[in-house]
Amino acid sequence: MSQPDAASPETAIRAAVIGAGGAIGRALVARLAADPRFAAVHALSRHPAAVADTPRVVPGLIDVGDPPSIEAAARAIATPLHLVIVATGQLHDGERGPERALKQLDPDWLARSFALNTIGPALVLKAFAPLLPRQGRAAIAVLSARVGSITDNRSGGWYGYRASKAALNMMVRCAAIEIGRTRPEALCVSLHPGTVDSGLSRPFQGHVAPDALFTPERSAAHLLDVLDGLTPAQSGRCFAWDGAEIPP
Repeated sequence: MSQPDAASPETAIRAAVIGAGGAIGRALVARLAADPRFAAVHALSRHPAAVADTPRVVPGLIDVGDPPSIEAAARAIATPLHLVIVATGQLHDGERGPERALKQLDPDWLARSFALNTIGPALVLKAFAPLLPRQGRAAIAVLSARVGSITDNRSGGWYGYRASKAALNMMVRCAAIEIGRTRPEALCVSLHPGTVDSGLSRPFQGHVAPDALFTPERSAAHLLDVLDGLTPAQSGRCFAWDGAEIPP
């Protein structure tokens, strides 16, 4: 975020990372906490006790699968946030993985995919967008995925994950239009973090080239660099870790 120096209360800026207990979330929190521009980084997760409580890091409880906890987390902060990043998502759960064929479609698993990958982040937008300042630069971003692009889908499969991320990108687009009416300098975007060495991608890393598998720290650095380089005119779109726009 291109913001003034956070040395005084008048210029202090604050961030929130939702999903701070995950690999990318932890890396984002660490990088933001080391940035002197930020007076505080709210690290929100399902298990806040596991989040490092270091200077400028404020642990808090949130569960994107539990709407009341989302609203409670926003109320607990109740101060302006200049940066909000939703670093959550689900691709698999135990033995249950993404569907590769129509015959594998299951209504309960589809509903779970949409609950965690679309509805939860959308409710974060609802609860946290009002905390963005009405004047000055601010950003709210959600982690999406390249496979959520309908235009770019040439291999099929992964029905629920693809569809839920595509739906998330539409939520972001709608939210960006609405946010822009009262906060013209704010960004609302989707971000693709690359293939990151994390629990989410670990079962699917077999065909990933070593140089294409990012550490969480590298991915976090890329994502924050991308946000720094975007302008309000690009709000509502989806961008990859390298800054390239991903088509809808």
